Amino acid sequence: MLTVINDDGSTRDGSLLDDIVREGARRMLATALEAEVNAYVAEFADERDESGRRLVVRNGHHQPRKVTTTAGAIEVKAPRVNDKRTDPDTGQRKRFSSTILPPWARKSPKIGEVLPLLYLHGLSSGDFVPALEQFLGTSAGLSPATVTRLTAQWPADHTAFQDRDLSATDYVYVWADGVHLRVRLDQAKACVLVLIGVRADGTKELIALDDGYRESGETLAGLLRDCARRGMRAPVLAVGDGALGFWKALAEVFPDTREQRCWVHKTANVLDALPKSAQPAAKRAIADIYNAEDKEYARVAVQAFAAQYGAKYPKVVKRLSDDEEELLAFFDFPAEHWIHLRTTNPIESTFATVRLRTRVAKGAGSRAAALGMVFKLIESAQARWRGVNAPHLVALVRAGAHFERGVLVERQDRAA
Repeated sequence: MLTVINDDGSTRDGSLLDDIVREGARRMLATALEAEVNAYVAEFADERDESGRRLVVRNGHHQPRKVTTTAGAIEVKAPRVNDKRTDPDTGQRKRFSSTILPPWARKSPKIGEVLPLLYLHGLSSGDFVPALEQFLGTSAGLSPATVTRLTAQWPADHTAFQDRDLSATDYVYVWADGVHLRVRLDQAKACVLVLIGVRADGTKELIALDDGYRESGETLAGLLRDCARRGMRAPVLAVGDGALGFWKALAEVFPDTREQRCWVHKTANVLDALPKSAQPAAKRAIADIYNAEDKEYARVAVQAFAAQYGAKYPKVVKRLSDDEEELLAFFDFPAEHWIHLRTTNPIESTFATVRLRTRVAKGAGSRAAALGMVFKLIESAQARWRGVNAPHLVALVRAGAHFERGVLVERQDRAA
């Protein structure tokens, strides 16, 4: 077929390069379909009726149809098969169904995956047709109704995730936080409760996600009890906000797990009680504590903070000193892990993407739909999460290895 090519290399339907890609994809698909049908017919070539005629034969082609693929819209004429065999149990006629191109397919599975992901990352359902029509060469299968149908599976995916077995996975570190989003939950002040863990190989993974209240120990206890019921082992260290009811729940469900208060939340809590003029210097003094060389230097920095602000602001110093042990717990672990363990940033950074999508969506409908959307957002982001530094040390932490000043202490053999 002749095609008019403009000076800039474009054609009537787009660019010459796109046309070549689509034509190559069309020919490859046609060849694959022909090979699939030929193999099916050859497999049953020996099955014949009483007159000696074959029961499975070729029967022309179906009507042409367009299929949307990542290479664009491709017109396909699928070969047809006349299968006269019957099922001996049911008596129904057997039918050939292509595994490459099912009869109902109008777009490739990859397009079905891309559409909800684009919706997750901020593209409004009404913008799909103008945004993607130029790329794919057709608007078929890009309607808002299509997106709605694809996203309807998310609540079920979230429910299956919350019911999965946890006994085969060992989470050594755990972060917990409650994040407020503009999504429709059961109560106005409810938030999304999140647990993220570090596996023994150093990779991060979402453990659980549900709605509840940050201040409610019972809500978080229920989430932890559910994880324990599904086989979750007690983590070595848990990181969370000091105001979170998580600690009461943790002591009840996993009493052997050590506590680490988040320095970001604690810094904000301390600075809020100081006048603005004193906040910059106080913030630097607090940073000297969690950036100290080891726990001993950190304790010296805590005493320096108390000496500097204790006379004027004793309640501020008390906010820091009351949680000193929990704030400095991360110093007892590998130095490579300190940057990960002293804050709940793994959760905060993940929810930056979630907040973007929820602002665009302006409400996700029901509670189940809202949680399903948040779950899918985190599931999508999880593939890009960076593991902890020195991942080989995570297994040693689980094994009970001892670290001093962030360095592994080798066992010394006693002299004879």
